[in-house]
This record gives sequence, C-alpha cells and structure tokens, in this order.
Amino acid sequence: MAGGENSKGNIEPEKQSLLNHHKEKHFTAGEIVRDIIIGVSDGLTVPFALAAGLSGANATSSIVLTAGIAEVAAGAISMGLGGYLAAKSEADHYARELKREEEEITSVPDIEAAEVAEILAEYGIEPHEYVPVVNALRKRPQAWLDFMMKFELGLEKPDPRRALQSAFTIAVAYILGGLVPLLPYMFIPKATDAVAASVVITIAALLIFGYAKGYFTGNKPLKSAVQTAFIGAIASAAAFGMAKIIHP
Repeated sequence: MAGGENSKGNIEPEKQSLLNHHKEKHFTAGEIVRDIIIGVSDGLTVPFALAAGLSGANATSSIVLTAGIAEVAAGAISMGLGGYLAAKSEADHYARELKREEEEITSVPDIEAAEVAEILAEYGIEPHEYVPVVNALRKRPQAWLDFMMKFELGLEKPDPRRALQSAFTIAVAYILGGLVPLLPYMFIPKATDAVAASVVITIAALLIFGYAKGYFTGNKPLKSAVQTAFIGAIASAAAFGMAKIIHP
C-alpha cells in the first residue's frame, strides 16, 4: 500500500523495533523465476525436438545447426515479445482500473466506503471495529485508493520496468536453453552421432532444470525433474519418429 510509508511512522516504537529486527524469508522473485522457467523450458524443448527431427530426416550436422540457431533466434524474439506484451497488458489493465476506482471514490464516496466496510467485515471485523478504519481511509484518499485496488480488485501496482525486464529475461533464458541441445552438432559432423549426444546432454539439462524449477516453485524437486525431462523426451522422440516416417 502506497500509504505504508506514512503509516509506518505511526507505529508504536516498541512494535517498530520488533519489525526492524524481524526479517521475513519469503521468496519474492516470483515473476523473474516465472520468466526464466518459461524461457528455459521452451528453449530446451523446442530446439531439441527440431534437432531430433532433422537428424531423423538424415540432415547433416551443419544443416541441423543452422536451422537450430535460426529457430533459437526467432524463438527468443517471439517469446520475448510475448512476455513484453503480457506485462504491458497487465500494466495497462492496472492503469485503467486505477483511474476507474479513483473516479468512483470521488463521485460515489459513500458506496466506496460501504465496500471498504464489506471487505473488512469478511475478515470477521465487527462494525464498531471497522468504522474508525473506514473513516480514517476517507481522510486519506491515496491510501483509500491503494486499499481498494489491493483488497477489492486484488491488483498489485506493477513495476514500470516489468515489461522490458520480462522480455529480456525470457529471451535470454530461451537462448541459453536453446543452445544446449545444439552443442553436440557444433563438434560432431555426423548428425546421427550428434543426436545421441544431444539427447544425453539435453535430458541431463532438463533434469537439472526441472529439479531447480520444483525447488524454487515449492513443488517436489524430484517429481518436477522427472516430469520436465519426460516431456522433453516425448517431444524429441515424436519429432524424430515423424521425420523417420516421412523421410525413411
């Protein structure tokens, strides 16, 4: 809440001292981790499947590598743009709702005050307890607006740099993930040999990535590792098999 800095100065010294000495250990980099997961997950899987498919069609390592690098470049741009547009849409939505809520506080303050009371009542707060809170918010329009955005609409103010950060993070993560399955093709001229090395390296990377993803997202790391590697293996096997059927 934007009014938090002002209200923080009104906290009793004893309680303020407790807050100063208490450090929360919550994980707060969720958006960045989400972007990394999106980028690396697709980066490992899509070029891996493409390389396997081309190898199944008896393409040379140089062709697989050229096509793979082109796909990684196009994929990074596409994924990065998607991340940018998603974050930009979220920021635009917040701005529209903020303007609408600000107008409602000005034009129908009694209704908005009743909504504050309703929100507080849902937490089991009695009328004689929430009335002073409602009155205090009415005297602080910015704090009132922030309260309504957060507790009525469930919206957090987005970071203005979020769109560019998301685009950059997803694109870089995609490139890093996409280069992994292509590495063997840089050193092994025969694609049928390179694909075997690519499978081993990429499955290992998927296992490590899946484990890390599970760890940071609060899921079971081992289960996440197996699931991630399994999905990547299925994608590449399907691409390789279809290529063999079409181009024996």
